[in-house]
Amino acid sequence: MSTYQTALGALGDPTRRAIFELLATRPRAVGELANELPVSRPAVSQHLKVLKGAGLVTDHAEGTRRLYRVDRRGVGALREYLDQLWDNALAAFAAAAEEEEKP
Repeated sequence: MSTYQTALGALGDPTRRAIFELLATRPRAVGELANELPVSRPAVSQHLKVLKGAGLVTDHAEGTRRLYRVDRRGVGALREYLDQLWDNALAAFAAAAEEEEKP
């Protein structure tokens, strides 16, 4: 499975998407994420594991805790896919509009 497919699959879960959106604002620890969501710390950890495996999140140690943040490389791969999809859709629309203009 390609990077963008894995990323899209990971973001398909509403809780993972909420975690990702929180991390997009700033780095956070598991406990902080759990406090903002209706799930337990172990559940947040499992979701972070999936997001990390999809290349969307990275972590690093800061003192006695781990901080998680959005991984720009994974987001870049996802954006590249979406940009290509959008470009293809616009090209198809332009071709259809030109075809309609023909007598």
